Amino acid sequence: MICPRCGNYHEGEPAFCPSCGAPNPRNPQPGGPGYGTPGGFRAPIRYRNIAVCILLSIVTCGIYGLYWLACMADDLNTACGVPQDTSGGMVVLLSIVTCGIYELFWLYRAGEKISYIKARNTGYPDNSAAVLYLVLGILGVGIASLCLIQNELNQVASV
Repeated sequence: MICPRCGNYHEGEPAFCPSCGAPNPRNPQPGGPGYGTPGGFRAPIRYRNIAVCILLSIVTCGIYGLYWLACMADDLNTACGVPQDTSGGMVVLLSIVTCGIYELFWLYRAGEKISYIKARNTGYPDNSAAVLYLVLGILGVGIASLCLIQNELNQVASV
């Protein structure tokens, strides 16, 4: 199990995360629908064309990029089953207020959530995405991280 709150991997299916105490999300049980089959898990989120999102972000001088970030944060929360996590609007607001520092933190957390989504499909966690998204953000190519995150979300989008 991968805890959606703290991102730690735990053997078995405990009722609560041993690290942070969060209740166990409704992970598919081994042998159940969506477990171990790539593309088996579907989330009620919208498919977004990455090229159109980039183009609109450029044409609107980044304003659409803020909207895209807000939608992506909400979609990640929905796909991970933690809708009470930081909302997209709050992610954008905190990113603006902290001059982008919060966005770096969010990119790392987004990588942990992507790892959780991948683990739901394959049964194996992949924590490398969190570091990759953070490094891309630090290097000033955060839009590449957004594209990678959107690509992962598009793979589980049902709408």
